[in-house]
Amino acid sequence: MTTITICTDGELASRAESVLAGLGLDVPTAVNIFLTQVADKKALPFEVDEASRPKQKRPMSELFGVFKGKIWMADDFDAPLEEMREYME
Repeated sequence: MTTITICTDGELASRAESVLAGLGLDVPTAVNIFLTQVADKKALPFEVDEASRPKQKRPMSELFGVFKGKIWMADDFDAPLEEMREYME
């Protein structure tokens, strides 16, 4: 026996548990049915397209550089700091 731990959205888990309970199944049994199908068919037991994929947040490492060339510093960016310098001295 192997233990598998997964992370998923809480609302999704609740909705799925409710549907599975209506079918007389619990989550571990449903996951075992899924894994058996994957192992036997050597593929997912259903078609996957862009619409069926869960929307996931992109990791920060993928976001670095996405605004390159879209953000620039104004020529007078430091002007307010120079004005404040008088008050700080």
